[in-house]
Order: sequence, then structure tokens, then C-alpha cells
Amino acid sequence: MTGVLRGVSVALTCFAFRVIRNLDVDVFQDLQMLTKASGLQVAKEISQQKVAKIRVEEATESSTDRIFATRKGKKDIIIIIIIIGCLFVFSLTVVVAIFGMVNHRYRVLLYRRNSHNGNTEYLEDVAPRSYSYAELERMTDGFREEIGRGSSGTVYKGTMLNDGEKFVAAKRLQNVLSTSEREFRTEIKVIGRVHHRNLLRLLGYSIDGPHKVLVYEYMSSGSLADILFTPEKQLNWVERMGIARDIARGILYLHDECEAQIIHCDIKPQNILMDENGCARISDFGLAKLMKADQTKTFTGIRGTRGYVAPEWHRKLPVTVKADVYSFGVVLLEIICCRKNLDQSLLEDQVILEDWVYQCFEGGELGRLVGVEEVEPKQLERIIKVALWCILDEPSLRPSMKKVLLMLEGTVDIPTPPNPTSFISTI
Repeated sequence: MTGVLRGVSVALTCFAFRVIRNLDVDVFQDLQMLTKASGLQVAKEISQQKVAKIRVEEATESSTDRIFATRKGKKDIIIIIIIIGCLFVFSLTVVVAIFGMVNHRYRVLLYRRNSHNGNTEYLEDVAPRSYSYAELERMTDGFREEIGRGSSGTVYKGTMLNDGEKFVAAKRLQNVLSTSEREFRTEIKVIGRVHHRNLLRLLGYSIDGPHKVLVYEYMSSGSLADILFTPEKQLNWVERMGIARDIARGILYLHDECEAQIIHCDIKPQNILMDENGCARISDFGLAKLMKADQTKTFTGIRGTRGYVAPEWHRKLPVTVKADVYSFGVVLLEIICCRKNLDQSLLEDQVILEDWVYQCFEGGELGRLVGVEEVEPKQLERIIKVALWCILDEPSLRPSMKKVLLMLEGTVDIPTPPNPTSFISTI
């Protein structure tokens, strides 16, 4: 049975092969052509896809290259700008440094030349020149011509050694504290660094054993005292108010604007000098630390001048810048009235100026203070109120010099001041 089935299977197989071989050739060829055509179409589509892909990749690569090229170009430009900027800053720094060195050397050489020639012409940023006492004796002709005298010393007129037409004022100090030469030089350097148009300029100094002398620029117009208390020299109201503002600016600089705060301690008309242009210049600032207490031999432990000394000096309270404000208030009253703050030759109720001023202020008789001089009443009242605020008995109630200057200039309102208790009348 098995053999029969095997034979039938073989026969069927052979028959199948013969059928396949006998298929129509055209049909086979058609199938072959169809296959080839499909293959070509597929290949063509594949080829087109590859070309498109390549083109896209090329376009992408080209765009990317352009982007990177653009970024690289911008980066290069930024780097170039930074380099140029750095070179410019470096060059500018070098130029400034060279200019500074040349300028410094020029000033040093000029100062040395002036020192050698005896010329004390003022140079900014250069410390006051040191003189020998023998040089000052020649400059002042043996301290022959006295032009002023005060609690801190005597002032003599002098000339430059090689310029007889240029004058100086040499102040020979008295009652100087027994400080070391180094400490004295330190204080002098502090004074020498103070420069302001309303402060007298220190040109030089001498420390020769017991002799200590300060050399200042010479003021040909004398002091404010000469102008106020000499009838033929008195100025008009506008000029006097200009002087008052000048003094206020100078004190303000000492209190708030210079490198080290300075309390003058002796503001008075004799220490306010006038230059040839009518500008007020405060002198003797910075000397309080160098002077012994009781300079005036009037009150123990007090520095200053009777009539201008703030009440806190007498009470042994801490002395602040408000002591100068008080002294300025007294000077301002003298500028207004053109008289001294203490004058025994007047009527009893007018002897003490501040008391008389307040009486006139309360009584509405301010015109009596300026006599026949015509002054606008509101302006006169405003300036009187400034002075009365400055001379208040309590230091904390007095305004600062900055506020005083603003009030003098009319930029702030001035309230009515309280009664300034006269301390002088009780001693």
C-alpha cells in the first residue's frame, strides 16, 4: 500500500513539473516584464527620494554653514571691538599717568625754585614753606613794622626776599602750647591744606627754638574792624551784607567742608581781613589748638575775646561749632549797626548791643539800629532775626552755619526768635 502511494506521489510531481514547463511563454514573459517594470518604478522612486534627501541635506548643511559663518563673523567683530576698547583705555591711562608725573615734577621743581629765591607765591597742593628765623628777620626788616596785635600774637609787615613789591604778613605767635616740633608741624600742615576764597591763605612758617612764626598773604585793606568802626570808611548796606555772607561761607567751610573740622573759637572783626576786591577773608583759623587757655587773661580756661565768647565757655560745657555761630551772630549785629558790641560811651540801655537790638526788635523800632541809612524794612527785619537766632543762650537752639547762610540769602523762612538772654550782662 505504501509503495502504491509513493508511486502516485511521484507521478503527480512529475506531472506538475511538466505543466510548469509547458506554461505559455507569453504569460511568463508578461510576468517577467511586470516584475521588471515594478522594480524600475520602485528603484526610480527610491532614487528620487535619495536625491531629494541629498538635496535637503545639502540645503540644510548650506544653511547651517551660513548661520555658523554669520555667528563667527559677529563674534570676531565683538572681539575686535573689545581689543580696540582695551587698547584705548590702556593708552588713555598711560597718557594720564605721564601727565600726572610731569605735572607733579613741574610743581616740585617750581616749589624748590621759589624756596631758593625766597618767593612764597601760592601753589595749590603744595604744603606751606618752612623758613628759617633769620630769613624772616630779613623779610620783615627785624620785625620792624607792626600792623596788628591780638591774643595769639603780633603781626608784622614784610616783603619777599627777591621781590620787594610783594608783601606778606608775618605773625609771631605768643602763648603757644609746649608741643613738640612734630606736633606743631602737623597742625600747621592741617591749616596749610585749607583753601577757600573767604579764608586767609597760609604761605609759610618758621620753627626756630622758642620762635614760632606764621607767614600769611598780606591784605592791604585792613580788617573789618577798621571799616565798621571808622566813620569815614563805613560801607553801605549792600556791601556790608556781602561781607556778612562771605564770613558765613568761610565759617561754613571750616565746619563742614574742609578735610578736618575746625572750630575757630575767636571770630571777631579784627580777625576778618579785607582784600583789594572787598572780599572778606577770615584769619587765625586753626590756631585754637596751638594756643594756651586763658589767652585774653579775662576768664580762666576760655579761648576767645570778651564780647564774642559763647556762654558755654563760661559754664565749662563742651564747646562745639555752635560757639562760632554765637560769635558770628555778634559780628553780624556789629555789621548791621556799625558799632562795637560793648560801648560804655553810649546810653545805659544801649551799652550791650544784643540787648538793645532785642529791645528795638520787640518795640518795632528797628530803624533806630541803622540811623539815617535807608534800608528796606523787611530786609532789615530778616537779617536782625538771623542774628538773634545765632546769639541764643542755648547752643542747641542756634542754627548751623549752613542754615545761617541760607537765611542770609533769603532762601528759607525765618521764624521769630526767642529772647536771647544776655549772659554778658550778668558777669
